[in-house]
Amino acid sequence: MKKLVLFLFLFPLLTYAQNDLLSGVDVPVAKEKVTSAFKALKIVNLESTKVAAKGDLYFVVAHRFGSIQDGFEGFYGLDNANTQIKFIYGLTNGVHVSAARSQLAYDFAVKYALFPQIKEGFPVTITGFNSVSINNTLNESTYPELQFDNRLTYVAQLLISRKFSEKLSLQVAPTFFHENFVENPMQNNTQYAMGIGGRYKFSKRWSLNIDYAAHLNRATNSLYRNPLSIGFDLETGGHVFQMHFTNSQGIDEAGYLARTSGSWNKGDVFFGFNLARVF
Repeated sequence: MKKLVLFLFLFPLLTYAQNDLLSGVDVPVAKEKVTSAFKALKIVNLESTKVAAKGDLYFVVAHRFGSIQDGFEGFYGLDNANTQIKFIYGLTNGVHVSAARSQLAYDFAVKYALFPQIKEGFPVTITGFNSVSINNTLNESTYPELQFDNRLTYVAQLLISRKFSEKLSLQVAPTFFHENFVENPMQNNTQYAMGIGGRYKFSKRWSLNIDYAAHLNRATNSLYRNPLSIGFDLETGGHVFQMHFTNSQGIDEAGYLARTSGSWNKGDVFFGFNLARVF
């Protein structure tokens, strides 16, 4: 009986002492990742920081009609379209590879997640992107000494995005690319650009997307321009349908970074869309 009374007397003290000791132990708290800064793998032309999940196979059709400046004679761009067919496969939850073909270029790429944005932690998501494209527009009759490696362009990008809210996400993309062959002798083969883009979700299914790439060392006599693209994303049952206007008919990175020919000021722009199906 005495032992029972002693136990009942000491039990609160023992419990308090145990809680006091445990209070000094740091219990690790799971860091919450910020997801879905962008719903699609591209903003418009610019790659987003989103990476395909492991085992996902994307079939993508990206289409750019001809310039609406063609008027009725070119049926407002319908007669001179460029279509890209692309397959994307998620190797892991942080890496995907892709292969694409259009009238203008073949394109092969890898995209890989580096750092996620952490709620109340790391402020941005960082993703890497590398590609090599084969230029189909170069003609042997114009350049008789043209070799296969002259058609190659290498691209490396660091994609850095931040999701500020459920509605607004922004991204910057410092870019390096190297064209093995340039038609303009005043243009350096090694070139640099800074891409910027963003997404503003204004309803449950719709968002406004804009991206732009400033070429940093383009030759002063170049006929090409910086690509500016404006469009809308429509979320439909887990898929995203993208519709946009852009002054670049090229869809691969080398095409829109190095060889954008359209001009918004002159109405020389192209209507297009990106349509993806995930298996």
